[in-house]
Amino acid sequence: MVDAWVSRGAGTGEAVGAVLAEVEDRAQWRSRLLRAGRDLFAAYGYAHTTVEQLCAEAKVPVRAFFQQFTSPEALLIALYDEVATRGLRASEAVLLSDGVDECAAEERFRRLFDAYVQAVTEDPRGARVAFVEVLGVSRAVDDHLAMWRTMWSEFLACEAERAVERGEVGDGDQRVAVMVMTHSVDELLAQHGRRPRQITPDRLTEELTQFSLTMLGPP
Repeated sequence: MVDAWVSRGAGTGEAVGAVLAEVEDRAQWRSRLLRAGRDLFAAYGYAHTTVEQLCAEAKVPVRAFFQQFTSPEALLIALYDEVATRGLRASEAVLLSDGVDECAAEERFRRLFDAYVQAVTEDPRGARVAFVEVLGVSRAVDDHLAMWRTMWSEFLACEAERAVERGEVGDGDQRVAVMVMTHSVDELLAQHGRRPRQITPDRLTEELTQFSLTMLGPP
């Protein structure tokens, strides 16, 4: 009887161990798939990467992919959101930093763009995915990018209004200028994603700063 209980207990322990191991694996599946997507999409292109290749790279079963993401597009959007969120947080940190309120418009824009650019280009693979591989994928992805652009337009509009109120840039409605600025940020980052060695982060920051001031106009 005792031997039977010991045997049953051992079997239960093995079963529990197997369950715990799978739970631990599941917790790592998403991060593995994100890393695999970043690597493969950047190296071979989103359009040329299959779910099976992603799972092989991540060392997870195919069923794991669809437990974490509804489609390859969902993985692509998640990777974009990682990069975009990192850029947003970096820009917000600048606005909260000491002394930034006293800075002139040119210095404020330079600090904002520098923080954003450094954050989103920190990982060349992530930058390639977020600003090149997302282009022309589908209407759903385009709509998601448009949502982020709208948010950035509002963010930059606040900075433009501040500069207008302080008499540092041209007076009047700056909405068109801000829309052009927002699209220019994406276009320049796409160029960086394609040729990171030719278009450096420092050059991006300078180009974006000067272009923004030109678009907003002199006081």
